[in-house]
Amino acid sequence: MKITADELRTKYLTFFQSKGHTIISGASLIPENDPTVLFTTAGMHPLVPYLMGKQEHPAGTRLTDVQKCVRTGDIDEVGDSAHLTFFEMLGNWSLNDYFKKEAITWSYEFLTQQLGFSPEQLSVTVFKGEEGIPADEEAVEIWKSLGIPEERIYRLPREDNWWGPAGETGPCGPDTEMFIDTGKEKCGPDCRPGCHCGKYIEIWNDVFMQYNKDEEGKFVPLGRHNVDTGMGVERTICMMNGLNTVYDTDVFQPIMAKIKELSGKTEFVGDEVRSSRVVADHMRTSTFILGDQKGGVTPGNIGANYVLRRLIRSAVRHARKLGIAPGFTEKMACVIIDEYKHVYPELEQNRERVIAELLQEESRFGKTLDEGKREFDKCISGIQRKNEFMSAKDPNFVKETMISGKQAFKLYDTYGYPLEMTVELAAEIGFTVDVDGYNEAFKKHQELSRANVGSAKSGLAEHSEETTALHTATHLLHAALKQVLGEHCNQKGSNITAERLRFDFTHGEKMTPEQIKAVEDLVNEQIKKDIKITREMMTIEEAKAAGATALFTAKYGEQVSVYTMGDFSKEVCTGPHLEHTGDMGTFKIKKEESSSAGVRRIKAVLQK
Repeated sequence: MKITADELRTKYLTFFQSKGHTIISGASLIPENDPTVLFTTAGMHPLVPYLMGKQEHPAGTRLTDVQKCVRTGDIDEVGDSAHLTFFEMLGNWSLNDYFKKEAITWSYEFLTQQLGFSPEQLSVTVFKGEEGIPADEEAVEIWKSLGIPEERIYRLPREDNWWGPAGETGPCGPDTEMFIDTGKEKCGPDCRPGCHCGKYIEIWNDVFMQYNKDEEGKFVPLGRHNVDTGMGVERTICMMNGLNTVYDTDVFQPIMAKIKELSGKTEFVGDEVRSSRVVADHMRTSTFILGDQKGGVTPGNIGANYVLRRLIRSAVRHARKLGIAPGFTEKMACVIIDEYKHVYPELEQNRERVIAELLQEESRFGKTLDEGKREFDKCISGIQRKNEFMSAKDPNFVKETMISGKQAFKLYDTYGYPLEMTVELAAEIGFTVDVDGYNEAFKKHQELSRANVGSAKSGLAEHSEETTALHTATHLLHAALKQVLGEHCNQKGSNITAERLRFDFTHGEKMTPEQIKAVEDLVNEQIKKDIKITREMMTIEEAKAAGATALFTAKYGEQVSVYTMGDFSKEVCTGPHLEHTGDMGTFKIKKEESSSAGVRRIKAVLQK
């Protein structure tokens, strides 16, 4: 069956809607209140409070959506046939509603009846059990009842078929993964689903949250059972259309065509293939990050900002290798926006900002590359001068032809020169690079900066007392900014840790000390009043009519949560929130600065 991305999205959502699921809007790529991740890496992230049972979802207990995701754990693998940093995830969830039988049965039905995969193509994996946790024989029996024979049911250990917990303790459980057999020969006697040889391609994953790992390390059955599923759009349409790579799919065809046009090449050969794919992937990801409805992420040196900078700069470097002229980022972004704007209108709404940030970073990095090349030439000249001096003193002196790891890392860290470029340039003149020494220097750098950069696998967000209080404070801050500076002040992004809140908002100029104090005073006044925080369920139209603040350019479900704090703040939000404002402490703005053009950033704390 031939299928486009648009057709797959529609088919999936319609199918699960027929099974009693409510179609909800996918969330921002920028997590609202989750210091454990830099980006939304799975559809479950926006549903954290509901999966944890902290509150009921306004759309019910059966949900389905298409979620934008960014994962950078395999960023160095981008360029092969399947790895992507940005992708779309199809998902359906049961919030303490149905469980394994329904989830597995519907997965099988969708794959075989809706998508047309032959049952003979399907192999599955299940959790085989270990000490303290029984094997998932329930899933095995369900698969058998659907006609999957024993020889295509693989029992695998926890590292293969288990999810969570996100931290040391918390909800977790087994999963079952579905693989399509490509028909390729097995790579060996141990070849099985999960092998990296390419015979088996994972297409779907059903996670069953049925245990809680306690502080003693024991897995205790949960009274509340959830189902979390995921299917990648790009990989699925690749397999369904019989294509060799995700870059041959309809979502990438206009992007790859533009890269060929800009490079003046009709086909890519050798290393050009990987470079073209890196440009396509990294430009798509960067465009989606910059064009996100929440905003707040711009190229920088820390956290999500650093990831974005790395993606753009990698795209620029590989574009140069393809002979693409400067200014290409604007042209690539326009193609990507035009390709996706009917699904994600926020891209069109933020077109100007996307292009401006891309061109600025492209220009900046172009200068950096030129400076790095000059520094590289200096490094080589220094080695050559040493060789000439030593050879004149000692005819038996063996000339050095290696750039030290320390020098290579300086080129990277100070001038943004990637190791592989240093290696390539060195090879052209018969030199080598001390890669082990570079890796050692890089490792030391990582150890020093890990706390600042931050990284995490997908998982449940932190909802501690501190983060809950700070999140609640953002509502008061938002309302106070509107009162002091004007109604044009709209939230453009936020990030919350246990120590502080960061809040981005639209405003064209630096706040004065008087304005900052006025905002602080307004917030603290509401805190001192100890206002009861109420939650109401209503439609988005009702929320608008009631004067609630929200990102109304985003898509919402039929029902939303509206949190009200007296007559001061009324805002659409998912939570979590305190019950009274008086539980916060004293609000203090620590820093006010520029985030990007027309956007300011506040960093603030709550002092007990």
